[in-house]
Amino acid sequence: MTMINEKISIDGIPAILWGKPSKKLYIHVHGKMSRKEYAGQFAEIAGSKGFQTLSFDLPEHGERTDTAYRCDVWNVMHDLRVIAEYAFAGWENVSLFACSLGAYFSLNTFADKLFEKCLFQSPIVDMKWLVQHMMLWSGISEKELEEKQEIVTEIDTLRWDYYQFILSHPVIRWPFPTAILYGAKDDLQPITSLREFADKFGAELTVSPQSEHPFMAPEDQKIVEKWLYENI
Repeated sequence: MTMINEKISIDGIPAILWGKPSKKLYIHVHGKMSRKEYAGQFAEIAGSKGFQTLSFDLPEHGERTDTAYRCDVWNVMHDLRVIAEYAFAGWENVSLFACSLGAYFSLNTFADKLFEKCLFQSPIVDMKWLVQHMMLWSGISEKELEEKQEIVTEIDTLRWDYYQFILSHPVIRWPFPTAILYGAKDDLQPITSLREFADKFGAELTVSPQSEHPFMAPEDQKIVEKWLYENI
């Protein structure tokens, strides 16, 4: 019997496999404050084009909110490698969709994989810019963060070790055909960073003039759907 969506566990990571059996798969990496179930819209469109979708919960999200396993770059990169190993072992053609922070984690993990295509929605491509502006918005200096190592702000928790990772790991390689959807009113990434990334790696950048980072306004759903249908 064909399972339209099936809950599975991949080395302890809660996941959902969406769609009819196929040789083609999209790995779906969600962003902050999201969860694997929110991949439904993407999976439906991907399914109409013959792809299955594999979504999963990042640490501290979905079914993993009550664990002590932090959603930091090291843990997420480990999990992404586990997911990718599962995907590439089971499917002939693997592509990637990643949203927001999920795109940043993917950029740091997947440059050596053989993706057919990559789609990024509201990607964080310049984490250095974001963290430095979070420090500015919160009135925190680099010296203070170094001394305290970790500071909880209204926006997020800032960590010195994470900041040092960001500074020492710029994205220098991304060899896959990539399409990006970006909202011009995104306050987490400047358009200059997206254009620089697109120019450097040959990505196709689509800018939605009235959209913000989450693409949650009523008219945004049609914008996202149109972009997905055109690019999956």
